[in-house]
Amino acid sequence: MRAEPTGTTGLPGRLIAVEGLDGSGKSTQIRLLHQWLEGLGLKVFFSEWNSSVLVKDATRRGKKRHLLTPTTFSLIHATDFADRYERQILPMLRAGSIVLCDRYIYTAFARDGVRGCDPGWLRRLYGFARHPDITFYFRLPLQVSLGRILEGRPRLKYFEAGMDLGLSPDIYQSFRLFQGGVMEQYDRMADEFGLTVMDATRTIHRQQEITRRIVAERIDLARYRLRRRR
Repeated sequence: MRAEPTGTTGLPGRLIAVEGLDGSGKSTQIRLLHQWLEGLGLKVFFSEWNSSVLVKDATRRGKKRHLLTPTTFSLIHATDFADRYERQILPMLRAGSIVLCDRYIYTAFARDGVRGCDPGWLRRLYGFARHPDITFYFRLPLQVSLGRILEGRPRLKYFEAGMDLGLSPDIYQSFRLFQGGVMEQYDRMADEFGLTVMDATRTIHRQQEITRRIVAERIDLARYRLRRRR
């Protein structure tokens, strides 16, 4: 059963998020979309996952010393998101901006779900957050995604590879298994939350064309144009 999106009902702003595996090209697409919207003279704000100044140091120390259990890992990222949501995302929506998010609550649902956190608990944990007006899920075959990441990254990180789960003593095999689980979570959420699935095997240019068309069809962009001073 598909969950009813909360949306941004009652707020003048609009919320757009991108999701997908590392290497799917989602960050490239959201940044190109950001540039396009700004070029149209619209009020736009950008936020990315795990970027709260308040929480960043604690997160870094916990990861470096391998102190995070699946539950604490989930809670510390929820704290990061809550801080950004209350201080940045929600105020900008209230101010009538188009807010772009490079990863949103679905990242937590996918990654923490693979780590064994209860799906219902995760959804209640992030229950304060509105669902985006549009969420693009850039879907890429697992092997292609892994190839892109491993090609550009000489060394994998402990939690990034899911080494805390004991999937495999080999960090590269653990990474493959963990990312495969994350992809399965995303695929299930596509219907549950009405994610807009994008074929990430297309060229960057073609993906951006489709992304812009969908945004223009679903959002009245003229409403978000900056007012020029006379």
